[in-house]
Amino acid sequence: MNHDFQCGRFQLALARPHVMGIVNVTPDSFSDGGCHDRADQAIAHARQLLNDGVDILDLGGESTRPGADPVSAADELARLLPVIEGVRELGVPISVDTCKPEVMRAVLDAGADMINDIYGFRLPGAIEAVAASDCGLCVMHMQGEPRTMQQAPVYGDLLEDVSDFLRKQVEQLRVAGIGMQRLTLDPGFGFGKTVEQNYLLLRRLDLLQELGLPLLIGLSRKSMIGHVVDRPPQARIAGSVAGALAAVARGAAIVRVHDVAQTVDALKVWQAVETAA
Repeated sequence: MNHDFQCGRFQLALARPHVMGIVNVTPDSFSDGGCHDRADQAIAHARQLLNDGVDILDLGGESTRPGADPVSAADELARLLPVIEGVRELGVPISVDTCKPEVMRAVLDAGADMINDIYGFRLPGAIEAVAASDCGLCVMHMQGEPRTMQQAPVYGDLLEDVSDFLRKQVEQLRVAGIGMQRLTLDPGFGFGKTVEQNYLLLRRLDLLQELGLPLLIGLSRKSMIGHVVDRPPQARIAGSVAGALAAVARGAAIVRVHDVAQTVDALKVWQAVETAA
């Protein structure tokens, strides 16, 4: 989908797939928790991702893995703000993965370009926190909440339910005066979905393109990959790259990944095939 995406200080032309690199500033994320939970480690990791060819950096100060415990806004900001300060001049958009309106306001004031919200801007005050800015937004679908979402996910019609939710949230944002060029959509792989539902969603991803907005897909190292390859999170690189390519082939504009260098290489080859005359 050839869409320009307004992302804070940046205008991204999504004629080619973009790679969003994950920087978890948390002690307890499922795949790399504790690896980069000091600001200096997180900044060094972000610089490495830049060398690897990343297009967007996505900073997270609170784990959203299944069963995760929430953290306070103060703790989240204590983790995030020094890292934003250290990476905001690297020349790529800085996204922050948060659902708390007070965190959204503070990180936007600190120079973040995008808010990636697993609650899809449903929490009271979230829309107001982002409305007046130029920041990009990722609206995600989640059934339930992180601590309980994987216990018993049930849908009438999976694709229809996800699509309806995203459509309604987009309409709420539009009514609040937020331009459509600021929006991306994420169907929320692993957020209140079984393994079978995740793969059905991935296979039929092109149906979500009918919503007319860029799709941002995150399935890197998740349990849906682990279920198929039977490996622990750090050993799911090849499986994750295969998932990213499957998503891009079905219309994903942005893929959110841990393994940036490998994904960038795979996408270069995929694009060479797609553009061969």
